[in-house]
Amino acid sequence: MQNRTRVIILLVAVVLLGAVGTGAVLYAADRTARRDQAQPGGPSVRPGTVSLQAPSSGRQLMFRNMAWGPHRDEITTVAADHPDGPRTASGLQCLRFHAAAGTGICLQAQRGALEDTYRAVILDDHLRERRSFPAAGIPTRSRVSPSGHLAAWTVFVSGDSYAGSNFSTRTSIVDVRDWNLRENLEDFAIILDGHPSQAHDINIWGVTFADDNTFYATVASGGQTHLVRGDLAARTLTALHDNVECPSLSPDGTRIAYKKRVPGLPDDAPWRLYVLDLATMTETATAEQRNIDDQALWSGDGTLLYALPGDYGADLWAVPADGSGSPQPVTKAAVAPAYLG
Repeated sequence: MQNRTRVIILLVAVVLLGAVGTGAVLYAADRTARRDQAQPGGPSVRPGTVSLQAPSSGRQLMFRNMAWGPHRDEITTVAADHPDGPRTASGLQCLRFHAAAGTGICLQAQRGALEDTYRAVILDDHLRERRSFPAAGIPTRSRVSPSGHLAAWTVFVSGDSYAGSNFSTRTSIVDVRDWNLRENLEDFAIILDGHPSQAHDINIWGVTFADDNTFYATVASGGQTHLVRGDLAARTLTALHDNVECPSLSPDGTRIAYKKRVPGLPDDAPWRLYVLDLATMTETATAEQRNIDDQALWSGDGTLLYALPGDYGADLWAVPADGSGSPQPVTKAAVAPAYLG
């Protein structure tokens, strides 16, 4: 009798587990199907012609569309002064994107049967592929220089978050004029506290360009992060300031917006958005008090644009760079923005 009871219990458990598994599969399938359908109340997205040419009728805002529907993950464009208006979808899917002066960079996933691979695609002003490069891991940051001559990208080689210490990055820069590729900035000479660094735990990410030779980035070593100024010709990275991640240079070249780790915050949400004056090294906290895990974009010299978690994955917000005002929503279901014009 005891054995019969055990068999019955086992059969009931198998049935229950099967039901749970079937339910999970059906739920996942339903969610996938809904992601391919536009949702009520979501942004209006329609296919059309999208280019990187400077618009003749006002500035444009481009970004990866996160809204559910047939154009999810495509690069879309809207009028910068009406960011919640109808979006024009390009048909080009990117995980990360940036553009300037007619050059674009699109970090893409290539879905495989067993695992995904990734690549960095350099685009012309009509979003056509000029050249692509294999990417060693999951895309996380990308930037194009103001001239459009240089493109940079960062990927996670291991790990998938900057919050902890168990991750490894690789950052590359390519000159699109001659395709000279600096495949790994860790090969550059790193100068910390005025001396060459001999550390072996270096990570580099978040490039932002000043011109076609000078750039800024984050270097991490020994549990600390540093803002560095990079020199492509000299192949050097010189530390300027501590506790700076994902820098973004202002259009006038005088300030760096960045995320800063603030003591006392949770380990998985440690960052606040700050601005650094490069002449005085004075830090200013912005009015954004939520956790920022993004490389902010300057919308002119006075405002910062950045992504925060939202219903569809991410929404874009803006806040004054001088510490005044308050955060304001810009548009829903969007990430990886760039301005044209």
